[in-house]
Amino acid sequence: AFLHGSLKEDVYVCQPEGFIDADHPSHVYKLKKALYGLKQAPMAWYDELSKFLLQNHFFKGTIDPTLFIRCFHDDILVVQVYVDDIIFGSSHPRYIQLFSDLMKSRFEMSMMGEMTFFLGLQVNQFPCGIFINQSKYVLEILNKYGMESCDPVGNLMEVKDKLDLDQNGTPVDATKYCSMIGALMYLTSSRPDIVHATCLCDRYQAKPTEKHLKVVKRIFHYLRETINTGLWYTKDSCFELTGFLDADYAGCKDTFKSTSG
Repeated sequence: AFLHGSLKEDVYVCQPEGFIDADHPSHVYKLKKALYGLKQAPMAWYDELSKFLLQNHFFKGTIDPTLFIRCFHDDILVVQVYVDDIIFGSSHPRYIQLFSDLMKSRFEMSMMGEMTFFLGLQVNQFPCGIFINQSKYVLEILNKYGMESCDPVGNLMEVKDKLDLDQNGTPVDATKYCSMIGALMYLTSSRPDIVHATCLCDRYQAKPTEKHLKVVKRIFHYLRETINTGLWYTKDSCFELTGFLDADYAGCKDTFKSTSG
């Protein structure tokens, strides 16, 4: 389906090497359907899939247009689209099979079974709930930055440690510093406990110093201690936001801005 999505505009491609027409070497092909590598291909596939789902009584999420929902009395079926991968789930098993049959009736697809790993997230499903973590990813970034054998610590930062621009500090490699921050940012989807410390260090990516790098490395020491930490969603958990904490009110020494987390 992704390969053969309908195109809304004319798209031309050069003749591939080894298959050039000797009589018309300067001619090009006009595509009838989408191909991998085209920037139009993901949108063409999304339009095709979206149209099909809306015709079958789904509606789009208000915030996320790649989330589709269908209600059945007291049950619900949710479908999340990520390029050419689809994750779906329901409060009743029969609607899982219903959606599978529906998609196969229109598209040529492969069913991969119960989700256990997706975009770096490890998903463990139990009768009483779902546990999500990124322990494999944590091990990867610890190895990447040579901290797989570092001493574990039980907390992210020194209690009274306040970061600032440290204008007289010794500069460090900004590329590596930004890379470490980026790796931590990707981890926050399953580790909200590191958000505050990561956001504090994120402010100093332009001109990081040894002082800033020391704090970032401490986060990695903390990850070494808490590799298997993740999010546990119980079967009877609600969807409502129950609390929010502004973890550091006006705590930035340079701007007096707050840091949430």
